[in-house]
Order: sequence, then C-alpha cells, then structure tokens
Amino acid sequence: MKTLNIEHVHKSYGEVHAVNDLTLSVHEGQVFGLLGPNGAGKTTTIRMIMDIIKPDQGNIEILGATHSDKVRDLIGYLPEERGLYKKMLVSEVIQFFAEIKGVAKKRVQQRAHGWLDRMDLLEWRSKKVEELSRGMQQKLQFICTILHEPRLIILDEPFTGLDPINTNLLKNIILDLKGGGTTIIFSTHLMEQAEKLCEGICLIDEGMSVLQGSLADIKKRFGKNRVRMHYAGEATFLHDRSLVASHDNYGNYVELSLMENVTPQRLLERALQEVTIELFQVAEPSLNEIFINVVEKGGQA
Repeated sequence: MKTLNIEHVHKSYGEVHAVNDLTLSVHEGQVFGLLGPNGAGKTTTIRMIMDIIKPDQGNIEILGATHSDKVRDLIGYLPEERGLYKKMLVSEVIQFFAEIKGVAKKRVQQRAHGWLDRMDLLEWRSKKVEELSRGMQQKLQFICTILHEPRLIILDEPFTGLDPINTNLLKNIILDLKGGGTTIIFSTHLMEQAEKLCEGICLIDEGMSVLQGSLADIKKRFGKNRVRMHYAGEATFLHDRSLVASHDNYGNYVELSLMENVTPQRLLERALQEVTIELFQVAEPSLNEIFINVVEKGGQA
C-alpha cells in the first residue's frame, strides 16, 4: 500500500519554480529520504504534503485520500524551523500538542512518561522549555511529533542540534517505529544517516526529481568502479587520467573512481610501485558520492 503518492506537482513563486513536475511514491512501513541541496525544493514539497501550502498543479494523496482533518491527525511532522512555546513547561507542551491531535489527557500522561524517560528528559518535565539546551528541545519536539502514534512521520532535518549519542538514540527510535509499520519520510543533509536508514530516496535538484528509487538499485546503477585506499607515500598515480577518473583525497586516505575498462587490479599494481598500501577496498559508491555526482552534473544521473 502507498502511504504517500505525489503526481505531477508544481509550485512556483513568481518566476521561481520551487517544485517542478514532481512525482514520487512512498510505501507503507518504508523509511524514505527526500534529499537535495539547499533550495532544491525539499521543504516546499514537505509543506505541500502537510497542506500548509497548496500546489499550483498536481495531486497529493496520503493513505489513499486527499487532505482532511482525519488524515492530518494520522501524520506527525517535525519541521526544520522548530515551534515550541518556550515559556511553557515541558509537560504542558507535550499535553498541548497531543490534545491538538485528539489524544485523551490520561493517555497523554501515560505515553509522555515513557518517552521522556527514553529521551532522558524525565527530570526536566517540570522545567520551562527555554531552560533546555538546543539538543534537548529537539528531543522534546520529536516526542511531540510522535506521541499521537501517527502512521506517517515527516522529519525535516531531524538530527540538527543533536550530539552523536542522541543522533544514535534518534536513529534507533526511527528504526523501532519502522519495525512497527510506521512510514517515515525525512529530509537531511547528512548523507551518511540517509544511507544507513533509507530504503528508498528521491533526490531533488532545482525543484525536479533527478534520481529516485530503492537505494540498492541506485547503487547498482552507479556501478562498482569505486576504490577506497589507505596508503603511505607519494601517490602520483592519482593524477594519471589513464587510470583514475576522479579522486577525493583526505591525505593518505583516498576515494577514487576508475576510468572505464580499468580494473582494480591494474590500479593496485601501479599503486604498489609508489606507495605502501594499508587498505584497498573495492566498493559501491556512497550515497554522498552519488549525491555530489548527480548534482554537479546538473541532474544527469
């Protein structure tokens, strides 16, 4: 079943085409990444999904229906621009957002205790929001996003302001929610997180979908002509265009693309003439590499 179906959606602001003929589908129980550079149209797309703004053309269906109050209550939305009331107590904020979604007061209290405990915020429940750190406020807003147990969760830059420990905590919660059948769409600049979490992605550039599908299939499309190498010495072979199409060097660690018809074995033979190899790995391109490759080529995957 499709949780979200977008067909030929357009949205313009004057002469600017923020979203241009966007079509995509997200299936139930899937973690789906809506990716793209700044200004690509991700947030505009999310706001249309949420019915905050209307598309100029096209159709958006959620759980088989167009927008209504009933459908809206089945969605949890964490916006990029946070919206907590800083003078309210933590417990009051949770109560407020949950009741908007129709959760009974007694049930809110039961659910809130468990989530505050899991997010390590239990001792802060009687504090004002303004007393919390940025990362703690982020965790609080995430609780407000999911407390009503939505079937679709939309997260716009969910890892902003979180340290590595809390990023890992949030990642585990996302996977737990997915395991329970919840559909999750998230937009992020952190390709490493998207690569670990997403089954499917849509890469948007200049308002258009330039790459979408299952992450596994996309990686197959880009082939296995990537090599990752740790080495010691002067690697002049990296600049040999008969071997190396491009490379990203971090100083004794390099990720590179081979020229067409060049085998990894041939590269290794040449490299061993110049440097000491500590790691030599043939691998699929990372999502970050694919992202940069597609965007720099102007959307030509």
